[in-house]
Amino acid sequence: MSLTITPLSPALGAQISGVDLSRDISTEQRDAIEQALLQHQVLFFRNQPITPQQQARFAACFGDLHIHPIYPNVPETPQVLILDTAVTDVRDNAVWHTDVTFLPTPALGAVLSAKQLPAYGGDTLWASGIAAFEALSAPLRTLLDGLSATHDFTKSFPLERFGTTPEDLARWEATRRNNPPLSHPVVRTHPVSGRKALFVNEGFTTRINELSELESEALLKLLFAHATRPEFSIRWRWQENDVAFWDNRVTQHFAVDDYRPNRRVMHRATILGDVPF
Repeated sequence: MSLTITPLSPALGAQISGVDLSRDISTEQRDAIEQALLQHQVLFFRNQPITPQQQARFAACFGDLHIHPIYPNVPETPQVLILDTAVTDVRDNAVWHTDVTFLPTPALGAVLSAKQLPAYGGDTLWASGIAAFEALSAPLRTLLDGLSATHDFTKSFPLERFGTTPEDLARWEATRRNNPPLSHPVVRTHPVSGRKALFVNEGFTTRINELSELESEALLKLLFAHATRPEFSIRWRWQENDVAFWDNRVTQHFAVDDYRPNRRVMHRATILGDVPF
């Protein structure tokens, strides 16, 4: 069965049809999906009613899977975390962020499955770090290419929201100990395509190391605003059983929190990546 790839915007995004993610995919399908991911950065699959086990199996075709230190997971498949607004405070997703950049090896990508949706609202936006970097002036690209930035777990997971019970506090403190602030390049080179992308995000990036505090604050403010301009982004309106697969190395995303008090349940499998350079 051949895949049909329909681009959705010039910057990023494509819809994929012609594959059943509940079944084992062939080597040819896996390679075609990987090439589409490299080209389009975020892929969308409609009408894919998959179990957590099937979701993890599909994601594992592209690398080892991560177990999130904070979010609850599916007990029998701990590599699949649960984003359920009836159970967990997920406001940290309603900010532009790249997943788990507080790790030495941030995620290669993630596979997100829509399980329960509000009647309206709850869209997700993605933005291309490649498009954002390439749109900068040459002098600014040159400046940024030599800088590094600090990423801190506690910026998106503050104690006051994620340490409210003794059990949560113990989990939060263990995660902080195991994930101290660390540095990544401000401009990341994609390990496969070789293309360069902005690699700072409002969710986890706290400062640019080589600059003064005031300079860092001003430059990060500019980069956060620039990276998420409409022409570098795409907005997906979810339908139940949709699946999204994105390249976390060169994108960031924003889950719009506009549907309260309605419930939204998503499952995510996160694929570990490599050290950014």
